[in-house]
Amino acid sequence: MKSDILQTVFLTFIAILIFSCSKKNTLSVLEIPDPDELDDVLNYFVDEDFYPFIYARIEDADGNLIYEHSAVNDRLLPNTTIDGDTWIRIWSMSKIVTISVALDLVEDGVIKLDDPVSKYIPEFQNLNVAVSNEGNSLAEYDWGNRDQACPIQLVPNDSIMTVLHLINHEAGFYYATTGYPCLDSLIAAQNLPTAKNSDELIDRMSKLPLIQHSGTDYFYGTNTTVLGLVAERATGKDLSQLVEDRVTNPLKIAGLQYRIPTNAKLLPKFTGRDSILREANNGELDIFGPDVPDYELDHPLYLGGEGMVATADGYADFVRMLLKRGELNGYRFLEKETVEDIYAPHTQLDNPYGYNGYNLWISGDTMRVMNQGEAGLWIGGGYECTYFWADPKRNFVGIVMSQNNEVRPPGYELNDKFRGTLYKQLWESEKK
Repeated sequence: MKSDILQTVFLTFIAILIFSCSKKNTLSVLEIPDPDELDDVLNYFVDEDFYPFIYARIEDADGNLIYEHSAVNDRLLPNTTIDGDTWIRIWSMSKIVTISVALDLVEDGVIKLDDPVSKYIPEFQNLNVAVSNEGNSLAEYDWGNRDQACPIQLVPNDSIMTVLHLINHEAGFYYATTGYPCLDSLIAAQNLPTAKNSDELIDRMSKLPLIQHSGTDYFYGTNTTVLGLVAERATGKDLSQLVEDRVTNPLKIAGLQYRIPTNAKLLPKFTGRDSILREANNGELDIFGPDVPDYELDHPLYLGGEGMVATADGYADFVRMLLKRGELNGYRFLEKETVEDIYAPHTQLDNPYGYNGYNLWISGDTMRVMNQGEAGLWIGGGYECTYFWADPKRNFVGIVMSQNNEVRPPGYELNDKFRGTLYKQLWESEKK
């Protein structure tokens, strides 16, 4: 009898403990007080013809779905369903994936951050630097008067380009949208995405001058594309295989890859450059010049800075890996210290809105002042209005997907409005 009583007390204690733990786990999941208000923000930007569609997704660090909403413009995409499994061109959201692969190679001793790029790509040994006809650095020209830097002249690069320069966008590579007409026309003429493979891409890029001496400043461009080429040359594997072997397969991420999956079809390209949202004509997405990546299975060219496709669900998994400091689904991809270095201050340290880690923007206090979020968020995005952020304080990730280039004003306020609306709710809830 006594043993039965003791057993009952013990089982009751265990039940209370389990209930307490499960209740704690439930409370640890982010709760959004008014999801309808977030829906209204997304619906507005679609209903007013700023975007062809918007799909937003919020997950906690363990992958629990906290919020999702899809708004689709019926005029442009009739009878179309967009959800967390829809394949999207993610453009520059490829960069942090390539950087993570490179850092994994650094951990394994395959490459080093201070390695010269020419160690792996000797074709870049003698790249020249473009300067103005007077010999001035192109960095001295403001956006509005960059045409005055033309015609350019070429001078030798006065420093050794390193792998770290590529990661930090300090190597000197650029897109065809610099605002220097004489430079943009040169890169457009090379039409980089149409190179048949990595070797031909290297050959075309070797004919272009750098926009600055390596290591002198931050200039956003195809630096991460070259980083992917370094990874390929260092391992003897193409970047698609490296991502599979080192990221998606061991981390069990479905929904992040190069090339269009079998039987999948990418959404059309849209633009609002005429103040009317419409399908884009060939050449209107001119980041490389006349052509953009084709994502076809039979084209073995893998652009580390621009070339991936993803689902919102799949990309959220990758960001959750960063949020969990390098680990996901029981597999450690990067060491904790490496991930901490990704979001540590590296460039744009005098920017009032935050700073840049390894191609990961870290927001500053200005975001709270403007009611758009708060300091310490990890942020990134892509050319056709794809966007992500991670909140390391509350342990959740946010994904906002669309496919549009040159959104007419005030359409670019989408992410700030959506994020700001969310954080206003969170702040009020946390006060209570």
